[in-house]
Amino acid sequence: MTSSMTYAQGFTLVELVTVMILIGILAVVALPRFIGPSSYSAYSLRNEFLGELRLAQQLAMNNTDRCYRISVTPTQYQLSHFTSRTAATCAGAVSRVDAAQLLTGGARLVLMNTGSDSFNIDFDVNGRPQLNCAANNDCIQTVADDTLVIGISSEGYVYAK
Repeated sequence: MTSSMTYAQGFTLVELVTVMILIGILAVVALPRFIGPSSYSAYSLRNEFLGELRLAQQLAMNNTDRCYRISVTPTQYQLSHFTSRTAATCAGAVSRVDAAQLLTGGARLVLMNTGSDSFNIDFDVNGRPQLNCAANNDCIQTVADDTLVIGISSEGYVYAK
């Protein structure tokens, strides 16, 4: 008894649907990060920088004998700790420098009253950033896939606008 059995070559419907679902998930989640004009969200940048500003404020208020500065360049921002202060600015030796936070994907921070993307923010003993802001307390723009504003009131309140 010989029987000739032939097997069909190909994929089952379940396999095809599974692959299509996986490709769809990758297209929605991963692809825009690699193809978009910026791989860095302005909302993420704004929230990270707000956190850094608030950290420096807290440190300045809790350690009145030291000075804290956030230095912003076109490619990064970084918190520095100084051993002493003058009336309004940091002086003395740098006692500690935190790790630099890189700005990737064309993201940048811009001081609104000058348009500069390189600036320093010193904090006084009350935690107020020593910064001249534009009208309506608009101080810093976060530019990435969108442009968002960080406001700083004259009393030192730092907030997202």
